Amino acid sequence: MTAGFLPRTHQNPDWAVTDLLRAKGERTVSVVLPALNEQDTVGAVVASVRPHLGELVDEIVVADSGSTDDTVARAIDAGARVVHRDDVLADLPTWPGKGEVLWRSLAATSGDIVVFLDSDLVDPDSSFVQGLLGPLLLADGVHLVKGFYQRPLRLETEAANTGGGRVTELVARPVLAALRPALSGVVQPIGGEYAGTREFLESVPFAAGYGVDIGLLLDAEQRYGTDALAQVNLGVRKHRNRSLLQLGVMARQLLGTIFGRCGVDAADAPVFTQFTQVGGEWLPETSEVFVADRPPMREVLARTQ
Repeated sequence: MTAGFLPRTHQNPDWAVTDLLRAKGERTVSVVLPALNEQDTVGAVVASVRPHLGELVDEIVVADSGSTDDTVARAIDAGARVVHRDDVLADLPTWPGKGEVLWRSLAATSGDIVVFLDSDLVDPDSSFVQGLLGPLLLADGVHLVKGFYQRPLRLETEAANTGGGRVTELVARPVLAALRPALSGVVQPIGGEYAGTREFLESVPFAAGYGVDIGLLLDAEQRYGTDALAQVNLGVRKHRNRSLLQLGVMARQLLGTIFGRCGVDAADAPVFTQFTQVGGEWLPETSEVFVADRPPMREVLARTQ
């Protein structure tokens, strides 16, 4: 292991499917893809998981946040079961955000292990699933596995080999180094490809928005320590790159989640102001930033039984 990484860092995972199946035993695995208007990519992501269905994977679920394009139809055609956010825990009014649909997906799935894959992946690889499952199936005491990867940055008509993950490098990593240095060895702290035990995932709150990924990482380290974390090299991850304005809103949500988990007092300001130039003038542009947590799913399900 190279100094600086998490103790359980796997640079060249080469676990054979037969070994993983033997270790899996009677445990079950759910793969969940959160989706909102991802018609161009969701089918290929589902298709990348399908070779494992019936063996390593027991169910593939696309958790839809209210898509208005052909996301649902293409997910079904590719072989996934689609659950609509509003139909899960239907008595609870829905909140906006990725974390909300991931949280609700726990109530719509049954796997002892849950794998989350973003549905905007380009050229997804079927090895992502076995890579993320390896440490959970083959090692004792692991509760959360994060994927890491090279992230090309697409610049209009060309792609640079690196440069994706701008929020990671400019926000998440420096803040973790300052407030939770034990997590400095995580390569992709806000990456959307990860897997966890249901035992862990149902026991902690979920940030409703983009803070969900790093919130789970912070909670896992707080609860179990870094020995319960693992990270696996998944090679290359290509996805849609967002504008700086969109990334600014994402960064504000991340900071809200990080500060909350680390006990840092911060202003509870729901409006985030950015500036754009229009006709030679700089004008303010405001966005509502929703920072809130859903309670542990175990508590919610206990109340409904």
